[in-house]
Amino acid sequence: MNISLESPGMLLLIIPVVVAGFYLLRKTKTKIVEWRMLIAFLLVLALASPYTTLTRTSSVEDPSLVIIQDQTESMGIFPKGTGTGLYESLAANTPTTLVELTGEKTTLGDAVTQYSGLGNQIVLVTDGNSNSGKDLMEALEFAKKTNTTVYLVQPELESNDLSVEIRGDKNVVVGNKNEFDIVVRQASEKNVSYSLEVFVDGNIERRRQLNQDTRNNPIPISLEPFATLGAHNISVKISDISGGDLKEINNEFFKSIYVIPKPKVTLVTSEKDSPLAKVLSNLYEVSVANGYPGAANITDSKALVLDNQHINSFSEAQIKEIKNYVSNGGGLIVVGGDRAYNFGNYLNSSLEEVLPVISKPSEFKGGRNLVLILDVSPSTVAHKTQVDILSNAVKILENDNLKDANVAVIAFGNAAYDVSGGFVYMGLPQNLAILKDKVSKLTPTNETETSLDQGLGVAKQVLEGKDSELDAIVISDGGIEVSYDKSVQAAQELKDMGVNLHFIHIRSSAPSQIFKVRNYYAEKMMKEIGLEGNYQHIEMGERANIVFEKSAEPAEPAEKTDEEEPEYNGTYPLLEYSPDHFITRGVNLSNASITGYNQVTPKAGAERLVITVTGQPVLSTWRFGLGRVAALSTDNGYGGGTTLWAPALYNGSNSKVISGTANWAIGNPQAEEGAVVDAPDTWLGTPSDLTLIMYDEGIPQLKFNGAQLDLALTGRNTYETSVNPVNIGIHDISGYPLAVNYALEFRDLGHNKDIEPLITATGGKIYTEKEARASLMKDARESSLKVSDEHVSLKMYVLLTALVIYLGEIIIRRIKEMRRLAQAQGETET
Repeated sequence: MNISLESPGMLLLIIPVVVAGFYLLRKTKTKIVEWRMLIAFLLVLALASPYTTLTRTSSVEDPSLVIIQDQTESMGIFPKGTGTGLYESLAANTPTTLVELTGEKTTLGDAVTQYSGLGNQIVLVTDGNSNSGKDLMEALEFAKKTNTTVYLVQPELESNDLSVEIRGDKNVVVGNKNEFDIVVRQASEKNVSYSLEVFVDGNIERRRQLNQDTRNNPIPISLEPFATLGAHNISVKISDISGGDLKEINNEFFKSIYVIPKPKVTLVTSEKDSPLAKVLSNLYEVSVANGYPGAANITDSKALVLDNQHINSFSEAQIKEIKNYVSNGGGLIVVGGDRAYNFGNYLNSSLEEVLPVISKPSEFKGGRNLVLILDVSPSTVAHKTQVDILSNAVKILENDNLKDANVAVIAFGNAAYDVSGGFVYMGLPQNLAILKDKVSKLTPTNETETSLDQGLGVAKQVLEGKDSELDAIVISDGGIEVSYDKSVQAAQELKDMGVNLHFIHIRSSAPSQIFKVRNYYAEKMMKEIGLEGNYQHIEMGERANIVFEKSAEPAEPAEKTDEEEPEYNGTYPLLEYSPDHFITRGVNLSNASITGYNQVTPKAGAERLVITVTGQPVLSTWRFGLGRVAALSTDNGYGGGTTLWAPALYNGSNSKVISGTANWAIGNPQAEEGAVVDAPDTWLGTPSDLTLIMYDEGIPQLKFNGAQLDLALTGRNTYETSVNPVNIGIHDISGYPLAVNYALEFRDLGHNKDIEPLITATGGKIYTEKEARASLMKDARESSLKVSDEHVSLKMYVLLTALVIYLGEIIIRRIKEMRRLAQAQGETET
C-alpha cells in the first residue's frame, strides 16, 4: 500500500518536537518523555494528512442510452427505421431514449454535445456526415473529455447516389488560364460510369465519358481565359449514370466567376527578359524597373518583386518606404541570385527585417530526430496485433510533417536491434520507400519475452549526441510485465535526455499487458515517468493519431563566411515541404531540380514551403503587418550573371510555384477603387454573407435580382448584409454573380470514415445494424464499468493510534502507581 501526504510541509513541526524532547530527556530522563514524543510525532503526522489510494470498480447493470437517429434527407440511400428497430430492442433491457434528426440539415455535433456529460452513453445511427451546427469532430472530443462513450451504428447501404462539385477561385484575372477541380462523389465504392459535361456561360465546353470505382474522383480541368470583364459562370452536369443514382438534384453544380483586370505588379530587375519576368508578364500588368522606382510608383501595385538586388541598391529611406508598403497590405517577393541574400549583404540589414529569412547559411540538421520502437515479440502474432503494429508504423512514416526529419527504426522481442541502420533522412522519396519496405517485412523473434527495456536502450544509443527535437514512439501490444521495472528505468533515462516519448498501446488479449482489472502496464509506465499525456490506447484495426508540429525554430545556423561561393556542380531535387499551403497545393515538383541557391535560414514564425532534398529552404513565407512576404532563395532562371540555378522552376507545370507565390503575395487581386463586392457562392438553405467596400465617394447600394438590399455599416467604408436565395442557379447582385447549389445535405454521401477513430477514442465501437443488436447492450454494460482511484484518509487512524498510546501510557502509569501505593501501605502495616 502506497502512502502519501496532502500537506508534507507539516512534517517540519517534528523539528521543534525533537528539540524539546531531547531537552526534557536530558533534564528528567523519564520514560514519560519518550511516550509524549511519540504521541507528538503522531499528531504532527496527522496534521500532514496521510492518505492512500484505493482502486474501486463499479458498474451499472442497466446503463442509460441515448439513440440519435439520423433521418435527414441524405439518409434515403439507407434502410429506414434502423434506429427505431434498435431502440425497441434496447428499450426492453435498459433505459433508452430515441432522438430523431430530420430535414435538410444534419446537426449531429449539436446532438452529441447536448447529451454528453449527463451519465448517458450515446448511440449514433447515421452515415456520420454532419453539415450544420457544432462541428462533429469537436463534439466527439467533448464527449471524450466528459467520459461519454459514443457508439456508431452504420446502416447498410441500400442505394447508391452521386454528387458533383466545382472547386476553384471565384475572382479570376482577365486573359489568364484558369484551373478548377471537379469532384464527383458516390456513396459506394462500386464501379459506376457517367457522362460529364462542362458548360461556360451556358455553352458546352467539353463532354467526357468516365468510369469511377472510388468514393471521390477529383478531375482537374483547365479552361481558356475569359476575354471580358465582369460576371461569368461555369456549370457541370453528370448524366447517363450506370451503377445507381438515387437523386438527380445533386448531379448539377453551378459556379459563379467574376473576371477582373490584371493586377499591377512592379518588377525591379536588371534582366527584363528572364523566365521570371516572362511568367509574371503573362499573368499580370507588370511594370519593369531597372532600379527601385520609389514609393509613388508602387502605390498602385499589388506586389513588388525584387529580383537579385544587392543591398547597396537601396537607401535607408527607400527600405523604409518598402516596409511601409508591405505593412499597409502590399505584397513583397524577393528573388535570389549572385547579388542577393548572402551574396547581397542582406545580413542584419533593414531590408532583412521584412524578410522571413536571415541571410546566413544554415547547417541543416532536420527539424526532428525520431525513433520508432516496434514490438516484434511472438505475442504480437499470438494475439493478432503484428499487422496493426507495423501498419501504424508505416502510417507514421508517411506523415507529411516528417519530410525534413531523420528517422530510425528499432525492433525488439527478447532483444533489440537496429532495423534502419541508424537515422535515415526522410526528404528523399527513396528513403521513405526503403524504410516502409523494411518495416513491412519485420517478423517476430523466436524467444517468448517482450524486452521493451532493450528497445529503449538501443533508442538511447541512437539518440545520444543528437540535438533539435528528439522523439521516440513505442508501438506494442503492451505485454511488458516481465521487463516492466527495467523498462521504466530506461524510459526515464530517455526522458531525462529530453526525448519526447510516446507509447501506442494496441490492446489485445495478451495477459501480460494487465496488472489489475483494466489497469495496463504501458499506461502505468507512462504515468510513472510523467508522460501520461503521450499514452494512446487503440483497438486492433485502428490507427493512432500523433500530431507532429513543424519546427517553429529554424536549425541553428553554422558559422560560415559571407565570402563562401555557391555550389554550381550539384543538382538538388526540390520537395514541397508544406503541400497544403495555398502556393504549393496541387503542385508536383517531382521533376524539378536546381543547381544552386542562396544560403538562408528561416526565421521563427516563417513557413518553409519548398526545400531541396538536402533540407535547404528555397521558398519561405510569412506575414509582415498587413502584407505578405515571400523569399525565393534561388535565381530567376536566366543566368545573365554568374549563376544559372533554376531554369526548371519556370518551365511547364513547375511554374505554378512562381504564379502561386505571386498570387499569394497579391492577396486580393481586385483593384481598390470604386465599389467592390464580395459574396461567396452558397448552398440552398445556407445564407451568403455579402460585403461591400466603397473606395470612392458615393451612396452604397446593392440590388439582389433587382430588389434593394438593406446594408449595415460594419467598418470604415465597409457594409455588410446577407441573402438566402430560395432557387438554385446563378443570381445577380448589382452585376456581381452569386451561385446557389443543391442543399449541402446532398454533397457528402455514404459512410464518413473520418469519424471512426474519434468514436473509438471515446471508448465506443462501430457496428453494423446486425452487430449492434447482438453486442451493443453487452458492450454498454462493460463500458459502464468504471475504475476509479479513491483517496482514503489515514488521519483518523493516526489520531486513534496516538489516543491509544496516550491512554495506554496513562493506564500503565496508574497501575504502576497503585501497585507502589499498595506495596507502601503493606510495609506500613507490618
